[in-house]
Amino acid sequence: MSVENARSFATQPNLSSEDVKRGATRPSLPQNDSIEQRAQRREQINATSTVYQWTTDIATLPGVPLATQVPADDQPSIEWWFKVLEVGIAILENIAAVRLHPIFAGLSEAAQDIIRDALAEAQEIRERVETLREKHRVDEAGPGLESSIVQAVEGADIDALKAHDSALRDIITVITDVLKAEDAADTRSIEAYRDLYQTLPVPGIAYTFQDDDEFARLRVAGPNPMLIQGIDRIPDRFPVTPAQYAAVMGGENLADALADGRIYLCDYKDLEVLVAGVWKGHAKYVYRPMALFAVPQGGSSIKPVAIQCGQDPGQYPVMTPTVSASEKWGWEMAKSVVQVADCNYHELFVHLAGTHLVSEAIAVATRRNLAEIHPLWSLLVPHFEGTLFINNLAVETLINKGGPIDDFFGGTIESSQLAAVQARLRFDFYKKMTPVDFAERKVADAARLPDYAYRDDALLVWDAIHDWAEQYINIYYCDDEAVTGDTELAQWAASIASEGHIVGFKPITSRAQLVDVCTMIIFTASAQHAAVNFPQRTIMTFAPAVTGAGWTAAPTEQKGHSKAEWLDYMPPMSLGLLQLSSLELLGSVYYRPLGDYRTNRFPYQSWFQDPSITGDEGPLARFQAGLRAVESRIIARNQRRMHPYVYLQPSQIPTSTNI
Repeated sequence: MSVENARSFATQPNLSSEDVKRGATRPSLPQNDSIEQRAQRREQINATSTVYQWTTDIATLPGVPLATQVPADDQPSIEWWFKVLEVGIAILENIAAVRLHPIFAGLSEAAQDIIRDALAEAQEIRERVETLREKHRVDEAGPGLESSIVQAVEGADIDALKAHDSALRDIITVITDVLKAEDAADTRSIEAYRDLYQTLPVPGIAYTFQDDDEFARLRVAGPNPMLIQGIDRIPDRFPVTPAQYAAVMGGENLADALADGRIYLCDYKDLEVLVAGVWKGHAKYVYRPMALFAVPQGGSSIKPVAIQCGQDPGQYPVMTPTVSASEKWGWEMAKSVVQVADCNYHELFVHLAGTHLVSEAIAVATRRNLAEIHPLWSLLVPHFEGTLFINNLAVETLINKGGPIDDFFGGTIESSQLAAVQARLRFDFYKKMTPVDFAERKVADAARLPDYAYRDDALLVWDAIHDWAEQYINIYYCDDEAVTGDTELAQWAASIASEGHIVGFKPITSRAQLVDVCTMIIFTASAQHAAVNFPQRTIMTFAPAVTGAGWTAAPTEQKGHSKAEWLDYMPPMSLGLLQLSSLELLGSVYYRPLGDYRTNRFPYQSWFQDPSITGDEGPLARFQAGLRAVESRIIARNQRRMHPYVYLQPSQIPTSTNI
């Protein structure tokens, strides 16, 4: 690992149960402490600050404030490692089955030998992991060893699991590299892409992605529900005519629909930063389309109206849904262009920049500026569990040169990194607050846009978190003066704005503002990340539906295209398998649901210790009850929805951004 490209991993000590960090028993504000206690707080903060330090010099994300290392407290638990390895082993089992499938029958004998040896090694790792899993089931269920001994054993076993994970990743890399080198199964067909799922379940999107209604639904309930915006006029550079609109929407009047607030736009102009890359001598393509949608008069769900495959109407004509045989495949090609653009926007702007990197900045600022006895330290730190570690892993293996983003995304790795950097550095904290964001994008009104599953479920979760934050904060801050008198809070806010480079972050002067801020931090780390992460498995593993690069130029006319031309937009089969394997891992690890606050080391004690928080009628119990109520409401909604939206059910939302 290059020093300039990735951060260091701090050695995980064999911590005793007394050393494992927990929320303070009696949290206090600095202004309420004695002079001696304030000195102790400063001493602890100074010591922690030597461990948690900033850098903006990570080569893959230049200018983004990140931690220089992953300290011991931010290393994953053994439970997390077991979950990750379980998924990794399942992916390798699928790859082993795919290798024997006719779609890769063209592999040379030498390639088959390499893959066979790699899979044999993987089987040995699987057996070792299962042995460790059984060992820890016994340790946790029985009377157990003394806690210090258990901690020592656990630390050694975590190191073993970490090594097994690294070996599995290497094996997957070896196999995918062999497949790419052989250029096997370069003939594309939808059936062949489905056959990449041999032991893993084929996602439903593999059978529905060509449907226009499904294409529209992905804007409001797919991996990227964060771009669609309401408009009151058609942009000059997207000259959709009233006649075109009427032809698609059953004779409806475009002006009336605009006046009613039923017209919506997805504009991918911001992808202009991407520079098209090359893979094995094959040109890749990036696109900056615009797509128009509308809610029919008296309807509930958006319908696709038009697509323009680039920003210049002189080069790219407006294309519309059609039943015409001569125009059908041109329309399908246009939808593929949008899906490639959406994949890039999702992964670089919304997922990486808008959740992972934002949370890291706040996590580091929290460690550096709040004493461990501060009530906000107890409230927020569980929502950062694993974030520094997984971000470091992404820097090392995902967004690096030669990594998956470099392979199956369209832009050069340098331009993809720059896109993520720019998106992170212009992330506006207050404008991105969920209710504010909906209002800014003109999608808040359920009467105008009834079918927007992400919005409706996100607001339920946001409100539950807001209630929790309000009840918690009101216990420690008696009034607004207590907020303005908190010197650690003031320094924390200043650090997030300056050192953390979070646009819009400002001094906190009231309890209400502090509640909003904490709600946003918790929501971003938990629910927002869940909403954009877990569709990677259920939707984005199937390359014909969603992928990161186009493999031919965007169409400049709608007529005269064929199915074969449309298939040319799909990636080579080896990259399709790489995409499936990468996103299956990222979208399958569910660890610690929202509201489950425990330490990340044995014996996994309750995180909160203050009786005013943990009492039977206290804020924590009310929060957990509130989450159960949200779960019930979303399940009931899903029974009425044509397509259930599960990503924001609290049981499916991890507490932190840890994968």
